[in-house]
Amino acid sequence: MSMFQRILLAHHLGHSRKPLLITGMAMSTKLSASTDVHAACDCQDTLTLPPCHVSNSMSLYNPIVQILCTTCMLSQFFEGKRKEKDRERNTDSLTGDNGSSAFSSFSPKTHLGNYWNIKPHSPATSLKSPILRVCGRTMASGVKQQFPPQKQGTQPGKEHVMDPNPQFTNPDYKPSNKLQGKVALITGGDSGIGRAVCYLFAQEGATVAFTYVKEQEDKDANDTLQMIKKVKTSDAKDPKALAADLGYGENCKKVVEEVAKAYGRIDILINNAGSVEEIDEPRLERVFRTNIFSHFYMTRHALKHMKEGSSIICTTSVNAYNFKGHAQLLEYTSTKGAIVAFIRALSLQLVSKGIRVNGVAPGPIWTPLIPASFDEEEITQFGSEVPMQQAGQPYEVALAYVFLADNAFSSCYTGQVLHPNGGAVVNA
Repeated sequence: MSMFQRILLAHHLGHSRKPLLITGMAMSTKLSASTDVHAACDCQDTLTLPPCHVSNSMSLYNPIVQILCTTCMLSQFFEGKRKEKDRERNTDSLTGDNGSSAFSSFSPKTHLGNYWNIKPHSPATSLKSPILRVCGRTMASGVKQQFPPQKQGTQPGKEHVMDPNPQFTNPDYKPSNKLQGKVALITGGDSGIGRAVCYLFAQEGATVAFTYVKEQEDKDANDTLQMIKKVKTSDAKDPKALAADLGYGENCKKVVEEVAKAYGRIDILINNAGSVEEIDEPRLERVFRTNIFSHFYMTRHALKHMKEGSSIICTTSVNAYNFKGHAQLLEYTSTKGAIVAFIRALSLQLVSKGIRVNGVAPGPIWTPLIPASFDEEEITQFGSEVPMQQAGQPYEVALAYVFLADNAFSSCYTGQVLHPNGGAVVNA
């Protein structure tokens, strides 16, 4: 199968103003007939692709792919196809009995169920530009998902250089002010799961502040800040991005006090910051400071500004369960196991104060941690080890944080850990 697969045309064109053409590279996750696709053409004409048929061989490597409306398709595609009409006249199902090209009588209301081979007019755009988002997830098809080989040489990883970029939001998600009036402080909120949580919390009405690593994560942090500003509700205060090294108590104290001074309190604390390093004594201390010491420091200082009904949510990992571990992430896995114990003990300590403490143990999720931690060969197979045989996206994990943060949904949850991990069964 060639890199760029067959184009897909909407089955029920009458449900959309214009038919759409989508091109992409092979991926194990196939679109289903019930998948809705929201997109914008290169000409910036926003469109919605209704439920459609997909050939058995058609699948999308990257959920961000090129899309063409009918107008652009006519201008860029027809000329090339007409040049081929002589050799295709007797084989192409779109050619009339009299040998004339069926394109000459194309109409937006015409029902077309055929597939043509086509290359996108801008491969770079089709792979990197956020023109299209695919919503919905299918079960494993038996083919392992593959990401392009890539490697980031430093920690923390950077989201803006990943290929494909992680999906931090689902355009089909319908917020309903679940966190209206709440103030949320999210560590490591510049990228990956942290960015998705920031974005979703803002959509749900929360006032959001997040931390990031200065200089190394400046671009990702600024991108996240601008995204939050665009989706925040009218009654939420302006978001804040705070640069801090959370491995040290004094820095955590400064972050908490700045947030409390700006917003008056903290209702939700998300301990999410984390990193991976090569093992030697200074780096081992660095990982423990970032991944678990920061949980102690942030919680200790934030509790002064929290009250009954507040919530603390910590990010751990699937690697902390089932004696699974990870041969290449010894220090990282050790800290994640410590976080599970931290969640359970802290929940017992704070239950009398009416403050709930829970956790989320993702894995595998496509975040900047991955290309910054694994080699290129491992990246190509990342996510294939779980039953769904595909890595999750940050926005799919962020929903767990909304659930645990909203007292209306999770008032009886404390000391618990949710597991968005692609189907891996875990034991406590």
